[in-house]
Amino acid sequence: MNAVHGQSPDEKLLEAMSSQKDRLFLLRLEAELIKFVQNSKEPFMDFPPSNSFCRMLTHKLADYYHMTHQYEPRIGSVRIFRTPYARVPDSLASIGVPEPVSETPPPVMLPRKIMRRGEDVESGTVSGVLYKVTSEDGSDGKEKSALANQKEQREEAYKQARERIFGNSEKTGESTPVQGNEWATSRHVTKLSRAVLMSPKVDGAEEAKLPSPITGPDGLKLKMKLKEVVSRKLPSFDPVQQSLAPMLFNYQDILFGDRNVRNSDSLRQITCLHAINHVLKTRDRVIKNTYKLSKEDNPDLECRDQGFVRPKVLFLLPTRQSCAKMVSTIEDLLEPAQKENRKRFEDAYVDTSEKFRDNKPADFLELFDGNDDDMFRLGVKFTRKTIKYFAQFYNSDILMASPLGLRMAIGSVEDKKATDYDFLSSIEMVIVDQADGLLNQNWEHVEYIFEHLNLQPKDAHGCDFSRVRSWYLEDWAKHFRQTIVLAPFLTPELAELQRTQCHNWAGKVRFQPACAGLLQQLPVHARQTFSRFEAASAERDPDARFAYFTSAIVPALLRRGKDVAGTLIFVPSYLDFVRVRNYFATADALESLSFGNISEYADATDAARARSHFLSGRHKVLLYTERAHHFRRYRLRGVRRVVMYGLPENPLFYREIAGDYLAKSEEEMRLEAGQGTVRVMFSRYDVMKLERIVGSQRVGKMIQERGDTFDFV
Repeated sequence: MNAVHGQSPDEKLLEAMSSQKDRLFLLRLEAELIKFVQNSKEPFMDFPPSNSFCRMLTHKLADYYHMTHQYEPRIGSVRIFRTPYARVPDSLASIGVPEPVSETPPPVMLPRKIMRRGEDVESGTVSGVLYKVTSEDGSDGKEKSALANQKEQREEAYKQARERIFGNSEKTGESTPVQGNEWATSRHVTKLSRAVLMSPKVDGAEEAKLPSPITGPDGLKLKMKLKEVVSRKLPSFDPVQQSLAPMLFNYQDILFGDRNVRNSDSLRQITCLHAINHVLKTRDRVIKNTYKLSKEDNPDLECRDQGFVRPKVLFLLPTRQSCAKMVSTIEDLLEPAQKENRKRFEDAYVDTSEKFRDNKPADFLELFDGNDDDMFRLGVKFTRKTIKYFAQFYNSDILMASPLGLRMAIGSVEDKKATDYDFLSSIEMVIVDQADGLLNQNWEHVEYIFEHLNLQPKDAHGCDFSRVRSWYLEDWAKHFRQTIVLAPFLTPELAELQRTQCHNWAGKVRFQPACAGLLQQLPVHARQTFSRFEAASAERDPDARFAYFTSAIVPALLRRGKDVAGTLIFVPSYLDFVRVRNYFATADALESLSFGNISEYADATDAARARSHFLSGRHKVLLYTERAHHFRRYRLRGVRRVVMYGLPENPLFYREIAGDYLAKSEEEMRLEAGQGTVRVMFSRYDVMKLERIVGSQRVGKMIQERGDTFDFV
């Protein structure tokens, strides 16, 4: 046992506080020690295994807290014992690092260089003296010399990679392209879609090119046990998988805007394959290095192969049923010998009952059929032969959750002490599937989760800091995280997410298909009029839209008199819906115009009453929101004309509302053939929505031409 030392911290502790990496380790170590002194009743505490330097700091810190300590070689950790004199002194963070005082100027510090054995220190050249270094066990020291050289090579390789990615920002004080979110953009056209490649903007760098497609698993570096199964079940990739695989396995950020019911299984297969392969490689590397460290008697041997905590992959999914599909895909690709808690998972996540009639569209059934609960979170742990479900988050390799479920797990913003986001600190891959479903839930939850990814953890959670990768310690983990977002269409929210939250040094790519448009695909002949209004900015767009609606659209409706019956007004935003509803309820000019409304917050009884009154003509006008259609897909009857206050995000909604509703009225003889009309309001800020409706070839002219009215029949 060591004797209890004095009142002030050792010089080694103060020196360590001047280093950013050592300071982080020391402050976390001190936090654990304070908890032990103040809250624990145990006589001793073991600190995780670490290298010799970290063990030395642990001994010195125990002296500063007036506790005894010893090294436990059996478990490779430092054990600290409570003493009657144990105290909580001034924190190291509050003690300044003393500067050396000297009347003479300090000597010029020459650049440090790691010299090999046998090199002359002063000249830096190999000495002509022949000698042989003998190790303590009687060997010639060649093995240790080789290890030292390997360490030197690893450090040099890391420095080169670091400078290639981040430049000399620490020396110049300037942000690098990755840190400054500066990207060089190149555009490409493939057989499937248009691709926009973004790579860190470096002067003199060549334009990024699309990599060649990968035709099958033989072109990938997969773990052997995984490759055997995949080669048997997925011998070749389909066109979507071939296009995505190169960027996916190069760990680039991907925003894919062409997900649909037909390719959903293919996308699940290739993303799950990538996620499993990443987890297995990471786990095997940790196991091999742990064995290597247990066999090597070299305190300088470093194996930095981990993050702060275990979870590495995060799936953000809209419903429990979508989670069940992901789990089934993982099991199919991995074929585990055992599945722990599988029965519990089936009971909680799988629902095979028939919930909907056959008249619901395929995209609706894919999202809402089965268990459509959007409040869940699941930890999945991988061992050599087993997959364990419902594992604790900090013991899991993969986390699957809905945005709401994960937001509840993190905690409230108001109570910062109760929040816990440390389990997200080491996430290296995020897969967001069916992003359109998340957009219609609460997108703020998604933004909140991304804001709490890869932050420095508040607690150690048993972390062995000697094995933490350097980029975690330097708070650069977000630059090494891959983000994959799959959606049937692109929106400003998804584009902003990639712009603000995707900082991958490997670059990012956005896939956006060319749109043919839906104008000629309606099941009915109807006059479609698109009216453009001007808005000074995106912030003023709602006011300009409302002004145009009240000054141009509503007077045109009132001029119809009794013929106004059967008018459906589609309002995408709920805030705009409330504004329009209040206007219909309070405007003197509309006092005689009866109307009903259906929003996403209307219960089944109110919605049924509004639909019935609209069909019977008691309500001349019906207000209808996009989210109500997303969650219910009502088959509204009695529609004779459609007014779109704004375009829907989902282009399928345009065909269903502008086409199917009018076709149903013609079929029921409530509307003469060809007499249905569609009136659409849009501004230049609706360009992404407009392109999906009118097609890529027309959208430019409709946004830029002087005329503000465009008719299609």
